[in-house]
Amino acid sequence: MSTDSFHTIILPLKEKLFRLAYGIVRDRSEAEDILQDLLLKLWSRRDEWDGIGNLEAYCFRAIKNMSLDRLASMAIRKADLPEQEEEQRYFVDHHSPHQALIQKEQRRMIDQSLRLLPETQRLAFRLREVEEMSYRQIAESLDISEEMVKVSLFRARKKMKELLSRY
Repeated sequence: MSTDSFHTIILPLKEKLFRLAYGIVRDRSEAEDILQDLLLKLWSRRDEWDGIGNLEAYCFRAIKNMSLDRLASMAIRKADLPEQEEEQRYFVDHHSPHQALIQKEQRRMIDQSLRLLPETQRLAFRLREVEEMSYRQIAESLDISEEMVKVSLFRARKKMKELLSRY
């Protein structure tokens, strides 16, 4: 494939791929690194693109796998950070203290609820609700059937509703 294909097929996916990586690792710089690694990998293997049936699904599977791998290595590194240093790393004051507190608490509840979902449900939920992908696209990206996507989404939504109603 040509460089035009890279610009017309892969680069338009950049924001969605970043959001998926960020949704998994929850660290902006790590998500940016993962995306950069994926783009470099894709560029260096552009002669193999003709053998890939659905390049978009391939990209989403690759970013998911790379993010999960990075998350595992981050867990090892995170164990070495003092707790106070970790909290200061995420503090940014864009709102009034009251708004910031409410937003922080809402985000914590959603993140905590999402972490309790099984991986397939969590990823299917994120791809459908955040990335607005179709069932077919999610199935191809996660390498599962469309029926499994529907079941996973139903279960994820039900569990999220149950978990968030506790707060």
